[in-house]
Amino acid sequence: MNYRISHRTVYDYSEPVTVSHHAARLTPRITRGQTFEDFTIHIEPEPTIRKLRLDYFGNGVCFFSIQSIHQRLEVTASSIVVTSSETPVATGLSPGWESVARLFRDPVSPDVVEPFQFVFDSPLLCASPELAAYAAPSFTPGRPLLAAVSDLTQRIYREFEYDPVATTVSTPPAEVFAARHGVCQDFAHVAIACLRSMGLPARYVSGYLRTIPAPGQPKLVGADASHAWFSVFSPGLGWVDFDPTNGVMPSEDHISVAFGRDFSDVSPLSGIITGGGEHTVDVAVDVDAS
Repeated sequence: MNYRISHRTVYDYSEPVTVSHHAARLTPRITRGQTFEDFTIHIEPEPTIRKLRLDYFGNGVCFFSIQSIHQRLEVTASSIVVTSSETPVATGLSPGWESVARLFRDPVSPDVVEPFQFVFDSPLLCASPELAAYAAPSFTPGRPLLAAVSDLTQRIYREFEYDPVATTVSTPPAEVFAARHGVCQDFAHVAIACLRSMGLPARYVSGYLRTIPAPGQPKLVGADASHAWFSVFSPGLGWVDFDPTNGVMPSEDHISVAFGRDFSDVSPLSGIITGGGEHTVDVAVDVDAS
């Protein structure tokens, strides 16, 4: 699939901002099934300082500083991404989940040092006995790792209700777990915390998912949105993705942008400002396939 993606974010401030510093993580990742042919990011007002680099997790980051007085910030990222379908992973052929968990008990082999960091608590996520108890029915003795993770994904899909007004970016995962309501970010967080509670490495994935309108209805401009899912590390296969919001294993309709421990590592646009007062934010995403 070939995608043209536009991600536009506008901040309107009630008071002037005298200086602001921001980090934008909007560059598509290059993975086994994905590459990008073009990426540009337009920022208004024009930044005084602008630098591109990779962060600790290998995500492309645009750091910029605006040192002129402004009451509006507009950031538009445009990209052309190519995804390809891969042979579906045979979940039943993955190693038993207990044997994978044993690999991540200190001391660990040099072969799994990179995924080992995703076993631990992170800024927004903590392992807990309650989450381990919720995951346990999926992780029966001897069950293949990916079959167990697929089952957990399906259970979250069935038992949690998608509700865009039930949570905010700052809602703790414990509240989401108790209420069984939330959005894609929340469901990915719950799944990751469950897996870490079982001693398994799991990471957060941010990206996009193409929205297909109902039959006979036009596709609305800006109707697409950022999306989130998670990956689990399986020896011999590497990182394998699961989408608990839709109960699927992501394919060419999912476009990956950033990987991290949780949402705090991959926020599309973050920053610090001086002044500004109250603000409103408007986000519009278009994912057009050809």
